[in-house]
Amino acid sequence: MHRVIALGDSYTIGEAVAPEQRWVEQWARLMSASGSAIASPVTVIAKTGWTGDELLQGIREHDPLTEFDLATLLIGVNNQYRGQALDDYRQQFAELLAIAGSAVGGRAACVQVLSIPDWGQTPFGRVCGRDLQAVSAEIDAFNTAAESLCRARGVAFLDITGLTRKHHADPAMHAIDGLHPSAAMYGLWAGALHCTGTFGRL
Repeated sequence: MHRVIALGDSYTIGEAVAPEQRWVEQWARLMSASGSAIASPVTVIAKTGWTGDELLQGIREHDPLTEFDLATLLIGVNNQYRGQALDDYRQQFAELLAIAGSAVGGRAACVQVLSIPDWGQTPFGRVCGRDLQAVSAEIDAFNTAAESLCRARGVAFLDITGLTRKHHADPAMHAIDGLHPSAAMYGLWAGALHCTGTFGRL
């Protein structure tokens, strides 16, 4: 059984959907069905509203993270939403990448990062009063910073931001709160991650 730890925020914990509908659990089922058995439930350290520094604090409150086969990381939307500096996020993200790598025994190829979704492309975003072009540009900048750090460390980076933009007009892709993804959108993320053949690197 492969042990997976998922680090993040509301997108990882699956705000507004049932636990079994969050992307990491859907992905785990896809992997198990294709012959790579995933221990259930997936270990999750995530909380709605967390920024990178809050995730770091949350990790510190747990026992040392070791003996996992794969670590996933999706963080940063709340840094952007709160208007925090990109340089601060870059520093937090680098530390989180190091922690994720340590959790899988230093195997960078066993760390999987997902990009930050574009929350501006949601029903909530459309009525929030923010400059949505600026929101998208800032999210792109945060994702570019994260991807650059991933490339430098040999960590896989999966762009799911494009999926949130491509399907923004489909009500079925948004949870009842109008902000978070629905189970259907999470299913698209899980399918995209499954197609990367992540466990082929183990």
